[in-house]
Amino acid sequence: MNKSFKIILASVMTAMMIVVAGCGAPEKEGDPVEAIPADVITEAEDNDEPAETETEEIESQDMSEQQDIQQEESNPEQPEEQQEETNREEEEMDKSATVLYQGHASMRITTYDGKVIYIDPFMGTGYDKAADLILITHSHYDHTATDLIESKNDGCQTITWKEALEDGEHQSFDFGFVKVEAVEAGYNKNHNVKECVGYILTFENGITLYVSGDTSTTQQMAELAERELDYAFFCCDGVYNMDINEASECAYLVNAKHNIPYHMIPANNSNGFDQGVAESFDAPGKIIVAPGEELVLE
Repeated sequence: MNKSFKIILASVMTAMMIVVAGCGAPEKEGDPVEAIPADVITEAEDNDEPAETETEEIESQDMSEQQDIQQEESNPEQPEEQQEETNREEEEMDKSATVLYQGHASMRITTYDGKVIYIDPFMGTGYDKAADLILITHSHYDHTATDLIESKNDGCQTITWKEALEDGEHQSFDFGFVKVEAVEAGYNKNHNVKECVGYILTFENGITLYVSGDTSTTQQMAELAERELDYAFFCCDGVYNMDINEASECAYLVNAKHNIPYHMIPANNSNGFDQGVAESFDAPGKIIVAPGEELVLE
């Protein structure tokens, strides 16, 4: 063994003794030192992130619960009674009738289930739908052109001022798809209160519609305010009936939620509509409906 090899061997032995001394001795003499399995060492090296403490787990759970509460507050479930009321309102909206204003005093109403009602046919278009009910307010030619209606369904009825004022009393009619109540109209030199009527229609969803017919202020209008009507049409030509100012006063007297001027000018070859008159109509919840336009009663 040469001198260089001896020096190297001595150095290695010294290093080994130092390592053994640094590791410490076993608790009992003679007990072997257990070696750490290689897979445990590898797993410890790979798992650098510290495990969650119990406090961190509780904080995380609290935050999750708070998020759930905030979500419930932002999207609260409706109480059963409130949900039922919402459902009823949606059903009522689905049952809305639609008015086609044809011009002058003429209109066609279509109920949610397709029943068709004509009131004072005379002007405009839209008479192609088969009628289920025809309402006439009085005998003047510009309210009685029933021949314009192209067809009638089986069981179609026509109610004129005669049926509506049978025995001098204002009558009511229940057709199932609509209830019709005759009310006062006239009260001027051109329209006799005993030969003219207006109508209040009540639809299946409870919505009410008042059509004044040809009239001036009636004694009954003040009583109509108690009915809390939804829609009201007021004539306002100022020649054969009340003018726009009196019609405005009547609208406040009846106090329906929505008020619409119609029959704005005397009958002629036009569509019976005057934008200027319509705009000067002063009434709560005013709606202007031009000939050919539709109004959904909701």
